[in-house]
Amino acid sequence: MTNFTQLSADYQRIEQAIRFLEDNAQRQPALTEVAAHVSLSEYHFQRLFTRWAGISPKRFLQFLTKENAKALLSRTSVLSAAYEAGLSGPGRFHDLLVQCEAVTPGEYRTKGAGVEIAYGFHPTPFGECLLALTGRGVCFFGFVQGADRLSLLAGLRREWANATLRDDPTRTRLVVEQIFAPRPGASITLHLRGTNFQIKVWEALLRLPPEAAISYEALAEQVSSGKAARAVGNAVARNPVAYLIPCHRVLQKAGGFGNYRYGAARKLAILGWEMAQAEG
Repeated sequence: MTNFTQLSADYQRIEQAIRFLEDNAQRQPALTEVAAHVSLSEYHFQRLFTRWAGISPKRFLQFLTKENAKALLSRTSVLSAAYEAGLSGPGRFHDLLVQCEAVTPGEYRTKGAGVEIAYGFHPTPFGECLLALTGRGVCFFGFVQGADRLSLLAGLRREWANATLRDDPTRTRLVVEQIFAPRPGASITLHLRGTNFQIKVWEALLRLPPEAAISYEALAEQVSSGKAARAVGNAVARNPVAYLIPCHRVLQKAGGFGNYRYGAARKLAILGWEMAQAEG
């Protein structure tokens, strides 16, 4: 079984390294300098990075170039084919099918009145996460920034203001394991609270093919909403289940990686890690 606790601990240094590389991209620092920045020898940094990503730091960083971002965007055209075929379930989960079930308009207005939610904090390859479940599926997934669990939990409470929340990590741990180490044929249902437009954008992202990204403009065209890319961007930013709905795959049209609710470095880490897993 994958040791998520170790990967989560490794991630803190990986994120430090990615931030350092972002800040010093123009001068292309050597691996020795990056390792020194995270207080490791070059040997131990290489070993830690390979344990986390499955590939060398040099290969991983090749994924994080502007040229590679443009290559990801060029694959977006197959999204139309996925729509026509009625496909759902992003390829990054391999055999894991992700289905979306929205709350009814009445449930949306009540903000979860009468709903019981189990939640728990767990390690992942990208640091600690908070996952929450209703009886119908995953309703919240986010990454802890720093050690600030309380802010993330407060976000869950705002989304489901009238629901009853219960700390139950034993129940939620199984779902986290299923997300990052999926069993063939397994499935996850999302129980999402959002406007009709937001749900439409999120469903479009779920249909994004493996190893592909999409720009805000192209996503706006796909949902045929007639709304500007900015409205789509707002819907992407409101995604309540990070990683499961791959908002990290929405890139700038020019090939830039753009910002991310849980930190730009984490976005780069997720994109690079996904590509490394696909290559492996």
